[in-house]
Amino acid sequence: MALSEREQQMLDQMEQALRAEDPRFASQMNGSSRLPEDRRRLLVGGLGALAGLGLVILGINTTMWIGVAGFVLIVAAVAFALAPRKGGGSDEGLAVVAEDGSVQQPRRAKKPRRRPQGAARPQNRGSFMQRMEQRWDERRQGGQGRF
Repeated sequence: MALSEREQQMLDQMEQALRAEDPRFASQMNGSSRLPEDRRRLLVGGLGALAGLGLVILGINTTMWIGVAGFVLIVAAVAFALAPRKGGGSDEGLAVVAEDGSVQQPRRAKKPRRRPQGAARPQNRGSFMQRMEQRWDERRQGGQGRF
């Protein structure tokens, strides 16, 4: 079911506010699939963990130090596989394919404007979640709030 134009605008505003407040979280929540570089890291990490497991089993039958080396290899391989990509790991440059098959470039969040030195602070100063909770409370109390 498609969203109405107003709902789509509200969703876009919420997304922009989230990106402005916490860009790292927003990029992690991006619905893009894993990149080949990430798959390669997972594959190398998995193979390293299997090799380490083999060394642990071999260390049980021979000397303790081979088993310790196998355990260290397992820990290092898992850490390598799960480590974030260099460069922040944001997927901002990826294109998005819409339901109709058209390719769209993602929107970039606008940088907030700086106020002049003597200008008053805006009235709505809370964080994104505080503003959303305030609007929810206003709606539950019978008022429509502002959107």
